Amino acid sequence: QVQLVESGGGLVQPGGSLRLSCAASGTIFTINDMGWYRQAPGKQRELVAAASRGGSTNYADSVAGRFTISRDNAKNTVYLQMNSLKPEDTAVYFCNAWISPNRYLPSHVYWGQGTQVTVSS
Repeated sequence: QVQLVESGGGLVQPGGSLRLSCAASGTIFTINDMGWYRQAPGKQRELVAAASRGGSTNYADSVAGRFTISRDNAKNTVYLQMNSLKPEDTAVYFCNAWISPNRYLPSHVYWGQGTQVTVSS
């Protein structure tokens, strides 16, 4: 069993900052890519940022330069630092991770339960 538990969401004013965390626990041999997605009401889930185990990252154009993804492989945790937040960043944010439970099985994607981020004055 693998669980991803997110924290750090909340209400923030435009221009403010939030830091999301997502910790993986359970039967884990290795974690490959980890990422953050978001889903606003009435819209499809979209990729926000992703980070490989080796440290390479990619971002959605809408957040590049404002958001920073990082990970602590020793803690099986991925973070999303969000600065200069805008009302259009309002969404439920989900983390995901490609996790292999042992050396013989391929990675499988796991999702967190989601955390609400609301940017409003």
